[in-house]
Amino acid sequence: MQDRVTYEFAVIRLVPKVERGEFINIGVILFSKRKNYLGIKYNIDERKISAFSDEVDIDMINKYLEAWELICKGKPYGGCIGKLEPSLRFRWLVASRSTIIQSSKTHPGLCHDPEKVLEDIFIRYVL
Repeated sequence: MQDRVTYEFAVIRLVPKVERGEFINIGVILFSKRKNYLGIKYNIDERKISAFSDEVDIDMINKYLEAWELICKGKPYGGCIGKLEPSLRFRWLVASRSTIIQSSKTHPGLCHDPEKVLEDIFIRYVL
């Protein structure tokens, strides 16, 4: 049996009105250095978001998160950040922000399969 490896994750939050401090969990980002894994999973629930604020530009949020996805994949079209090593990309994505899209503090764990853990955390905190 394979040994477990460490991972870190953060919950991605949509903060429609930053001044109110209310948020909706919309995704999860997970990094495992030993598995060389950086993944993101998100879901934009337009009905839930509109209940918080009708001023949110859903297309902009989707484009923003698509850019995060490109950065996670480390492809050249992920821009300058996408060219960095996975640990630096993860740190950049989960850095503190005072914008409409923020992330929680990072949380550690141990796992065999980071991709499965990403799915489990996503179901637990987002869906």
